[in-house]
Formats: sequence, C-alpha cells, structure tokens
Amino acid sequence: MNRINRDLLILFNQELMSPQAIENEVDLLHELLFSVERLDNLVPVHEVIDINKYKVIKKHIAVRKIIRLQELKPFVFLNCKN
Repeated sequence: MNRINRDLLILFNQELMSPQAIENEVDLLHELLFSVERLDNLVPVHEVIDINKYKVIKKHIAVRKIIRLQELKPFVFLNCKN
C-alpha cells in the first residue's frame, strides 16, 4: 500500500505507550483512513447541493463525476447525508 502524504494530529500519552506502539497505532489509523476514503465508499453517503441550479444531486454516477473534479464550481457543495 502506498503511503500518501497527509497531516494528522494525533495525541498520545507517551508515558503509557512506547514509540513502537505509537507507530503501530499510526499505521493502523492510516489503513483505516485509506479504506474509508475510497471513492466507492464516499459516493453512497454524499450528495451534491448545487445552489446555482437549485438542485440536489443524489445519483451515484453524477456524484462520482463531481467528486472526481479537481475544483468545484462556486456554490456547489458536497454534503454528507449522515
């Protein structure tokens, strides 16, 4: 698995955990985020709100196309259904 660069702020009590245990926890967190952030997992739980057209887009194919865009248009928002 490729490690991507990301900034994470993780707070641990160093008195209770060794540096090796902390590194193991960070690796497990990275694996968890890697699986959660997959496009197949993001699309079903999000919808797109387009204020310009007064639309809420819920179709998976359209949401997938919009998520893949490098930059969203102004007043187009990705909303979590949760």
